[in-house]
Parts: sequence; C-alpha cells; structure tokens
Amino acid sequence: MMLEGHSLSIGYRDRLVGSGLDVALRTGEVLALLGPNGGGKTTLLKTLLGLLVPKAGEVRLGDRALADYSSRERARLIAYVPQSHAATFAFTVETVVLMGRSAHGNLFSRPTAADRVVVARMLERFGIAHLADRPYTMISGGERQLALLARALAQEPQFVVLDEPTASLDFGNQGRVMREIRALGASGHGVLFTTHDPNHAMRAADRACLLRRGAVVGEGAARDVLTSDSLSALYGAKVQHLTDASGDQAFLPE
Repeated sequence: MMLEGHSLSIGYRDRLVGSGLDVALRTGEVLALLGPNGGGKTTLLKTLLGLLVPKAGEVRLGDRALADYSSRERARLIAYVPQSHAATFAFTVETVVLMGRSAHGNLFSRPTAADRVVVARMLERFGIAHLADRPYTMISGGERQLALLARALAQEPQFVVLDEPTASLDFGNQGRVMREIRALGASGHGVLFTTHDPNHAMRAADRACLLRRGAVVGEGAARDVLTSDSLSALYGAKVQHLTDASGDQAFLPE
C-alpha cells in the first residue's frame, strides 16, 4: 500500500505554504522530511493525514482518494504523533495509550482484554510500563512523547507519521526512538518523520526529502540526498560531513 500526494498545493485559508509537491511513502519504507522552520514540513504532514484539505492536487491512500475514507478508516491505517501535546486532563498513562485502541472500537466503549494486551505490550516496548498508573500531566515531556508513540502503535496502523519525534527526548531516548522507527520500517510499516537532525535521517531513513520555502529541493535515497552541499543550501549554513574509518557518517554545523 502507498500513501501519496500528487501535485499538492498546501496551506491555510489565508496563505499558501507550498505548491507542486509530490511525495510517496510505501509500506516497509522510512522517509525523513527535513527543512528549516517555516518550510512547510508540518503543513505537508497534516495535509497527508487529511487534517488539512489540499488547495490543489490530491492525497491518495492505496487505490482510493484519502478524502473517500472515513475518519475511523483513516485511523486504522495511519497513526499520527504530533510535535507537542498539551496535557489537559489527568488521565493515566495507560488510559492515554488505550485511546489508540478507539480506532478499533468506540472511544466510550469499555476496553477489551485484547485491547489491554496490546497496550501492555506497547508500554513495555517503550520502557514506560512503570508509568502506567501515573497521571499523564505529572510525567516529563520526554515521557509524554514516549506515551504518544505507544498510543500511535496501539492503533496497529500500516503507516506512522511523526512530527519531530525526538524533539523533547534526552539523548538516550532519542536513540530508542530512532531504533523503533527503523524497526517499524523493517516490520512492514510505512514511516514518515520530520527532523532537524540529518544524522537521525541518515541513520533511520531509507529516503530523504528536503523541503525549503514550500518546495522540494531534493529527494531520493538518504545517502545520496544528504550531503554537506545539499544541507548547507537547505539550512543556509555551512555543514561539515565527517566519515570515520568504518564508513560511519555524521554531519556537524560549522
């Protein structure tokens, strides 16, 4: 299955953010979207999710237009992890993750035994089982991000879309999330994530898409697209590309 945007113009009621955008994500593939702030990354994600209606062009999921799917159908196929989430009600962490199961039932129905098994597995997967009974409002920002990742996977989707998934995580948990992203692709999920760190894209992504001022300025295999020249042009700053004796690569701003 594929999630595709064809000739998209994206934006809001009062402004155009980008146009002429083509993007495609297959199941079993990880795609990283990079670009400076204000370049249109989040707007593109929301358009691909159906949260924003494209100003022109079409988003397709499989052999149907995304607009033809009900919200419940979309939720069974695509999970979204936003960049930030304001905690309002003191639900437990377990309850927050259980909300991901509403795609398979009813938000107000009683969770089944099978739902709780899935949730327990996701809590363990992200190392937050010990937080299950803690109020979501009383855990750290990084722990909340891990809970949102667990909630997304509890939906058991085919595609996972993440907006800067490591933004509020410490160094160790950044590594955990990058490993999970790579594992999701290897297990057959299609994964799209935005990042400001080309090292994360190089490590976890099969392909990279570079977005600047609402236009794609580079797209292809991550190792081909992510170069010091392309990243310097993308961010308007010198980027140094380092390679060690084993062939591992890293990018550093100069």
